[in-house]
Amino acid sequence: MNSYDINLEKVPTHIAIIMDGNGRWAKSRFLPRTAGHKAGVEAIREVIKECQRLEVKHLTLYAFSTENWKRPKLEVDTLMTLLSTYLSKEIKELHKNNVKVTAIGDISKLPKNCIEQLNSAFELTKNNTGVNLNLALNYGSRDDIKNAIIDILNDAKCGKINIEEINENTIKNYLDTKSIPDPDLIIRTSGEQRLSNFLMWEAAYSEFYFTDIHWPDFNRKELQKAIYVYQNRDRRFGGLSK
Repeated sequence: MNSYDINLEKVPTHIAIIMDGNGRWAKSRFLPRTAGHKAGVEAIREVIKECQRLEVKHLTLYAFSTENWKRPKLEVDTLMTLLSTYLSKEIKELHKNNVKVTAIGDISKLPKNCIEQLNSAFELTKNNTGVNLNLALNYGSRDDIKNAIIDILNDAKCGKINIEEINENTIKNYLDTKSIPDPDLIIRTSGEQRLSNFLMWEAAYSEFYFTDIHWPDFNRKELQKAIYVYQNRDRRFGGLSK
């Protein structure tokens, strides 16, 4: 039974989460920031399980942005180690639960062991039909849009596409997110209320949910609450209510 009165017929198809607050969570407990990142992994496990139960089709997690390279080397190294460890430990369980693992962003810039773990996860789970766990890694929306423009211009020069026929769908098909629907609901934890270069094109008609809860404390009930709030919004997509 749900803690919130969620309509299981109207669960978001695609939920995207900006997992913020690991450092603040750690600081409030007089722990190093790295401890917060480790605690955040537990929240990922719980959220994936709840998405499975509610039959959410796509879950995109903002795991590492193009700007995150600016953080202290120890923190970046810890995040990469956690990614590799998470995949090595969790992939069998994810596969058993029919989860498909995909990614957006330029993963070629990640450490070799992370790339190998990711490619292994992609291959193992590629035919799974449950939740699509989409990891945003070395991802930035501006970078993605820039790359799409370059590719469109190159294809136009080669005659593959006609510039006069370019529309919104053309651009969508050149973005990293071309194979998944736009997010219905974007959640950001830890009190911040901005996109931070995350899915800016795709978020045109997304519903936003902001919470002061730090990511390591974001659990099944918090996800239910976000979905409940989403279901009580009036989504008009620029039109009028029926």
